[in-house]
Amino acid sequence: PPSPQMSQVTSVSQLDDVQPSDWAIGALQSLVERYGCIAGYPNRTYLGNTAINRYEFAAGLQHCLEQINKLITNNTANTVKDEDLIALQRLQTEFQAELKQVEQRVDNLESHTSEIQANQFSTTTRLFGQAIFSLQGTNSANVDLFPRDKVPERKAETNLTFANSVQLTLATSFTGQDLLITGLSSGNLNSSASSVFNNMGRLGFESNTNNDLYISDLSYRFPVSNNLGIIIGTVGVNPTNTFRGINPLEGTGEGAISLLGQRNPILAIGNGTGGVGFDWQISDRLSLQGVYSAEIPSFPDDIQAGGLFGGRYTAGAQLTVAPTNNIDVGLHYLFSHSPDGLLGTGIGDAQLISPFAPATAFDTHAVGATVAWRINPNFHLGGWGGWTHSNPVNLSGSVETTNWMVFAAFPNLLRSGNLGGILVGQPPKITSSSLPEGFNFPNFSEGGTAGGRDDTSLHVELFYRTQLNDNLSLTPGVFVIFNPDHNAANDLLFIGALRATFRF
Repeated sequence: PPSPQMSQVTSVSQLDDVQPSDWAIGALQSLVERYGCIAGYPNRTYLGNTAINRYEFAAGLQHCLEQINKLITNNTANTVKDEDLIALQRLQTEFQAELKQVEQRVDNLESHTSEIQANQFSTTTRLFGQAIFSLQGTNSANVDLFPRDKVPERKAETNLTFANSVQLTLATSFTGQDLLITGLSSGNLNSSASSVFNNMGRLGFESNTNNDLYISDLSYRFPVSNNLGIIIGTVGVNPTNTFRGINPLEGTGEGAISLLGQRNPILAIGNGTGGVGFDWQISDRLSLQGVYSAEIPSFPDDIQAGGLFGGRYTAGAQLTVAPTNNIDVGLHYLFSHSPDGLLGTGIGDAQLISPFAPATAFDTHAVGATVAWRINPNFHLGGWGGWTHSNPVNLSGSVETTNWMVFAAFPNLLRSGNLGGILVGQPPKITSSSLPEGFNFPNFSEGGTAGGRDDTSLHVELFYRTQLNDNLSLTPGVFVIFNPDHNAANDLLFIGALRATFRF
């Protein structure tokens, strides 16, 4: 019978694989030219030697009966021979059960189609969601909060917590090429930084909205040519969302469990939310992304605190290169202005001046690179490095930081769809600070004298994501920070988490 894959024919000669010498040529010619009962495939074939079941034969018979009924209705009954009608009646009786089931299947299909059309969310919008439920905790570690004498005087005290983080995304397309993203988020997983006295134990899926609903993304992407796209929005436009991801272990619900393990920390400089960006596919192996993003673009009152060109803002670019089919490289550059000496990375040394010094504005230049090498489908290696140079606006001197990470990814570990990961790296660290005395952060408890950090923190992480089904995964993971807060007097910090992710 005719279908989206078949088309009606009016002559046997239209079927390329039917020859005059075929034994059934007479029957086919009669059915095609007298009754219009035969349909062919789009490639002008009939596939006469293909086996069919009784249901398929019944469907074809039903179509033939409908064609003959049309002939009779149109007063052309003289074209239908009596012996043909007798044969068709006999076939109709023999295949009555199958014909009934075919009719029932068609009725069910029409009913399901009507139900889908009546209850579809939108003809232009799709809904995606991710819900994370997690159990996490840390050890109780001795902390040297004011490293004057390298003697710990505090103890990290945290509770074992059970928390959630939910993200809903509405993706709307008006032309089939554009995309309006509306993201809503809610959760109650707070950072442990205040309890352990440093930010190096932060998790990548934290959401501290106290279960209130917040807009996490409101951006619009559209093409201006075949190889150039633009993104603009009040929320969700920053280097992290605009630059192409290189790290295969990135993902709050399915990647590394730590915040540091998500990506090169310099990409978070500026805490950008709203702005404009672009993605230019220069060639098959080369692309360029750029972005300008402000932390509080909607704040109108004080240019020192917010606005599109006030407060904290960042402009940056990433050149993404694929020198081979198995290697991806991202080269990053960012310029950021901070009104208060905070870089905004949220991990490691994100503060540039002593907490006892007055707030001072800084301009920061950051450069870095991320590389990923797919050695084979089940084993990837990679890493990143980042360097920042910050100059105070009204002071002499400068501050420099570095960070690095190496990682190994094991897709399909033990089972298809699973993912294992190992990460070893250094959180951002002030290596040099030459501000006036009293302003330098590394030695803030000793008068803020010039110099970099004496000690170095080391981040070691292991995790294994088990894909239970298409929608649900379970990820146990641990990471250890040696010399937390770049201070050898601090006990190691141990963080463990069990993350369940449901995606729909």
